[in-house]
Amino acid sequence: MKRYVLALLISLLSASAVAPANAAAQAGGAVKQIPKFRAEGSWPKLPGKWIMAIVSSTWIDEQDHLWVLQRPNTLSAEEKPKAAPPVLEFDAEGNFIQGWGGPGTGYEWPETEHGIYIDPKGFVWIGGNGNDDQILKFTKAGKFVMQIGKGGQKKTNADTKNLWEPADVFVYAKTNELFVADGYGNKRIVVFDADTGAFKRMWGAFGSVPMDDPPAPVDGTGRDRADAAPPPQPMGPDGAPQFMPPVHAVKVSTDGLVYVGDRGGRRVQIFTTAGKFVNQVFIGRECHAPDCGNGQTAAGIAFSPDPEQRYLYVANRSQAQIMVFNRKTLEFLDGFGSWGSGTGQFGTLHHLSVDSKGNLYTAEVTPLKPENRRVQKFTFTGFVPMPVVTRNK
Repeated sequence: MKRYVLALLISLLSASAVAPANAAAQAGGAVKQIPKFRAEGSWPKLPGKWIMAIVSSTWIDEQDHLWVLQRPNTLSAEEKPKAAPPVLEFDAEGNFIQGWGGPGTGYEWPETEHGIYIDPKGFVWIGGNGNDDQILKFTKAGKFVMQIGKGGQKKTNADTKNLWEPADVFVYAKTNELFVADGYGNKRIVVFDADTGAFKRMWGAFGSVPMDDPPAPVDGTGRDRADAAPPPQPMGPDGAPQFMPPVHAVKVSTDGLVYVGDRGGRRVQIFTTAGKFVNQVFIGRECHAPDCGNGQTAAGIAFSPDPEQRYLYVANRSQAQIMVFNRKTLEFLDGFGSWGSGTGQFGTLHHLSVDSKGNLYTAEVTPLKPENRRVQKFTFTGFVPMPVVTRNK
């Protein structure tokens, strides 16, 4: 973090020095600075005996170690004997440290691995989206600690003990609370005590009560009609009144704001930790399936590592971009990336994480493309002035 903060201070001083020259373009304000990155491609490397499957999530711990959650069951029958374990740890230079995970005694391992997070106390949290109803807590060595929720339960947004395909979690150290994006089946943020798993509170979009979809009509045989889908939510200027699954990402800033990636709703919504709605920003609202992927965008969220967390990074799934915002104002500053398998391109961009030096790490969930089974690193290279757009009069 020290290197990142030093670069930020130098950029701010440089901005002050050049501000007079840009006064006409920016009405006397300081030049806006944006972080820039160099794409390093696939990073790091596994031991030669293993191969990587679809990578669903990454996280960086307090040692700047990279943690990866991947999906061994997505490999072909020929590849599975060489599958790496679901949970992988690498040091800051990309050297392999350990791997573990999978079914075990005392807990229900998810059918499809989805999100990984290392909390401030060093515990590893894992969730799934394969019709799973649980979150798992482990030590860094892979020792099971706690399970929240049980498989095979009735799935409802009103349940205070169970979940439905939780996509992402975050522990807010100041209150020791676990915030859960729940998720693919439900449409809510739910909060638990991080030590005991006791339910605390929950909310939906705009801080409202999260509601289940109405049951599908049935035909004369009592079976669900195949063509009966829940009615679409009304889409006004502020978007749908409920989260539109998947509710895919959740992060809490150091100043106590909860940022929620409403992937289906193509937006990031911001709340207090008590669930009061504060603001929102649309992410690729013009993106619609099938012309724009599956039409879902806000898949991952990360903050820059400076104390103020000045920048908000959003992984835009269907437009294959990392988008950079001013976290406080939600002003869009920059974006980079495109569809593909090359360095700096994305095949179905998923979760996103950042280390103390400001480097970004991405996960991709592209099926059937071995070249996209990877973690990409984007090295922070410093700050540059935001280009000034001038219009002809």
